[in-house]
Amino acid sequence: MPRKDYQEQLEELEDDVLYMSEVVLERFRMGLDALERKDEDLAREVIEGDHEVNELYLDLEQDCIDLFALQQPVAGDLRFIAASFKIITDLERIGDLATNLGEYALEAERDVFPDVDIQSIGDETLDMVEDAMAAYAAQDPEDCFEIAERDDDIDAHCEAASETVVRDLIETELDEREGIDEDDIETFMTEVSRLLLTIRDLERVGDHAVNIAARTLYMVENDDDLIY
Repeated sequence: MPRKDYQEQLEELEDDVLYMSEVVLERFRMGLDALERKDEDLAREVIEGDHEVNELYLDLEQDCIDLFALQQPVAGDLRFIAASFKIITDLERIGDLATNLGEYALEAERDVFPDVDIQSIGDETLDMVEDAMAAYAAQDPEDCFEIAERDDDIDAHCEAASETVVRDLIETELDEREGIDEDDIETFMTEVSRLLLTIRDLERVGDHAVNIAARTLYMVENDDDLIY
């Protein structure tokens, strides 16, 4: 195959990875919106859209395999393809977490802890993924380190949110529910569990953003410092 065609394949792979990130980020935004508004139609759209994300992943996975097998890339090209393969895996998992949000939105009955700002944490994690993909497109190693540092803030916000839920649950909520029907308590506890799972999923999105930055750094500078 002519070298020009090979370079075109590499450029097309990058474009397709960036397109997949746009689809995944949009699905996650929709999941957050569905959760905030308790919008069942939007939630179902997010859940059903997981099929599109999976199809994109499988197509790009095959493209990477074909490039490995047919072109036998070396040095920078090899790192680029390997990094792209790992990045689409992280994107697919973010898509799965978006589906989780859709499912939570379908099941949620009310906001049990309005003091926990899920939307703010979600926006922060989405910004991290967007910036990680921008670093991938620009091949910017400095931004990769900056994204990894921001993950500490996400972890702290998620930990604080979880502690708020647990503290209020212990100190206030159950005391106020003494004498209330057992079914109501079970429903309340289910909502609490769902909120904690949502916080956990948002934290995982931040972790995937760091993974993307780590693979980008490796791709650009052959530096595995952020890979863990």
